[in-house]
Amino acid sequence: MPDADDHPTAEEMKLSDVLSALADPLRRRVVTTLIGEPDGTERTCVSFELGVSKSTLTHHFRVLRESGLVRQVDRGNSRKVTLRRAELQLRFPGLLELLAAEADTTS
Repeated sequence: MPDADDHPTAEEMKLSDVLSALADPLRRRVVTTLIGEPDGTERTCVSFELGVSKSTLTHHFRVLRESGLVRQVDRGNSRKVTLRRAELQLRFPGLLELLAAEADTTS
């Protein structure tokens, strides 16, 4: 059962939800950016500069959160996002490496 902020446990993460979330290029960019940063890095949602409205930004991060790719935590007047690296490695071994390799070839 997802927690109070709609973060699924590692066991509840579904490959179909993760792949659906990653199908959008903006959401995939968020994840690949976080993959390239040190484990535990926290960023605000607006720091990704996706060039979309606030409501669209909220939607993208909700999809990422509900799929299990990221964890969002309230920090005062902003929300910080982190990659759920350990849980993703446990649930979907090799997925983050594939995304990182794709990002390296498209940069």
